[in-house]
Amino acid sequence: MALKEDNRAGGASGGGKAIADAKVEDAFRTIIKWIGEDPNRDGLIETPDRMVRAYREYFAGYDEDPEEVLRKTFTEVDGYDEMIVLRGVTFESHCEHHIAPIIGRVWIGYIPNKRVVGISKLARVVEIFSKRLQIQERLTAQIANTVDEVLKPSGVAVVVKAAHHCMIDRGVRKRGADLVTSRMLGVFRDLPETRHEFLTLVNADTTE
Repeated sequence: MALKEDNRAGGASGGGKAIADAKVEDAFRTIIKWIGEDPNRDGLIETPDRMVRAYREYFAGYDEDPEEVLRKTFTEVDGYDEMIVLRGVTFESHCEHHIAPIIGRVWIGYIPNKRVVGISKLARVVEIFSKRLQIQERLTAQIANTVDEVLKPSGVAVVVKAAHHCMIDRGVRKRGADLVTSRMLGVFRDLPETRHEFLTLVNADTTE
């Protein structure tokens, strides 16, 4: 109990601004009232606390540094300089316009320049950026740019395919549509054959 009380007093530090959890719970109670519900009935009385914990998980990416995740690399690769592709990394994010879920998959390819990174680190970069308010175009660019800046490979390619619940559960309500974005850097942008090889692996993964 003491731990929870300390947490409520200190609050989350996402974005560098400490706000007490109790204030956030009050905000959620206001929203519950606004939709026409009673936040004090048995089924909802603990919901504001649950929402605080859920939102802390949804947006945990603000408290992590994706560049630091990629710092540890391996150089004993016996000269390996061919394409490395991590396919179909699942993610869940929230759009910054409606805070509605974005659910999709990411394909990351790079051609190493004397060093490689553990594949779980690439997945972790996806996780960190997706656990922030996002638009898919920026998410795609952030993943590619970070891999490029830290690893300095010969090229980086990222493809993201996702369903956006801001257009599934509201608005135009178009279930089944997905958005595809890509970012190609280095040889993936300059060499059509390299880009084609990567996209072939992406498309093969989506049809398997």
